[in-house]
Amino acid sequence: MAAGSAGLGSKGIDLEGLGLKDATAIAGIGRTPFAKRLPEDERTLACRAVLAALDDAGIAPGEVDALASYTMEETDEVELAKACGFGDLTFFSKVGFGGGGSCATVGHLAAAIATGQASVGVAWRSRKRGSGPRPWTNTTVQLPTPAQWTRPYGLLRPVDEIAMLTRRYMHEYGATRDHLFNVALACRNRANQNPAAIMYDRPLTREMYMTSRWISEPLCLFDNCLETDGALACVVVSAERARDCRRKPVYVHAAAQSLPAQHHGMVNYWNDDPLTGPAWAAARHLWKHSDLTPEDVDVAQIYDAFTPLVLLSLEGYGFCGRGEGGAFTEGGALEIGGTLPVNTGGGGLSEAYVHGFNLIDEGVRQLRGTSTAQVPGASVCLVTAGEGVPTSALLLRS
Repeated sequence: MAAGSAGLGSKGIDLEGLGLKDATAIAGIGRTPFAKRLPEDERTLACRAVLAALDDAGIAPGEVDALASYTMEETDEVELAKACGFGDLTFFSKVGFGGGGSCATVGHLAAAIATGQASVGVAWRSRKRGSGPRPWTNTTVQLPTPAQWTRPYGLLRPVDEIAMLTRRYMHEYGATRDHLFNVALACRNRANQNPAAIMYDRPLTREMYMTSRWISEPLCLFDNCLETDGALACVVVSAERARDCRRKPVYVHAAAQSLPAQHHGMVNYWNDDPLTGPAWAAARHLWKHSDLTPEDVDVAQIYDAFTPLVLLSLEGYGFCGRGEGGAFTEGGALEIGGTLPVNTGGGGLSEAYVHGFNLIDEGVRQLRGTSTAQVPGASVCLVTAGEGVPTSALLLRS
């Protein structure tokens, strides 16, 4: 080994003191339109989103050498690489658990680039949930141990599991449907500012919310995310390279994943405390590897497949105390100008539901200063993946 090179990787990275903190950045984002039904297949949608993200960054497809996606993604690495014209791939990974994997795809790319395994990474999610089948209709997939002991008794869908968790949360801490409405309203208000959102021209009122049909009591229609066709992607490069790209870089300050002890999906039967979900474990790791605290966060993109997940995440990531998530939403706290503006593109509840990837892209827009519901002076954004399942999170900064 040459003098002075001890502990250095092949690209001059200090491996002995290695950390992900601000070592990489999101340099490009891309998306297709969102709709209940789009004519293209998932591979075509994926290619369109990825090529848009590369164009946004000003990077040629042939420079891509790393990919990260979800295990539930139907477009695989080989298909995407051929169709988009990538070069040799030196890193590729998949993250499990649907919505819990969104932020982890970026985290995997950040780690690969920071350690010299790759130089240009692309993460993506393409989904035809709006026009496609419901995942829980495949009973052979839905009845492994231990689901065989719950599905026959009525916990058929994710909403049924979250409804049971919500009822317990309401019982223990006094949260109400008004608190859930506050979440739904904040997301809808932001979607009403976002021309790309499915609910752009559809305002929500308290009367509409309170009189809507039950989906799984106590969760009504507006407590549930949309069902959407669409695709999104982002490009991750080193912080040094990002400074020369086409757009303002958004740095990956910290990343975390979590599968807590004795975890059991959205209901956590075996956990000592079912209301202490994966967000709590992810948050401990995220803040440990960060120079920031919850007080430094200007805006948050919190995974919102169901409104109560936002309350649980507000607690898990340290914005309020245990059992205080409901009260935290009062007084417009989640709106622009409030204590913590959330889901400023409309989120999964009102913009589109593509397993949380739109939250990543919206976080980037906020820190670029280009959101349709811009938080003035935003420089730090928390993005979370699905609470209730093995999860992940990102701290982004400008």
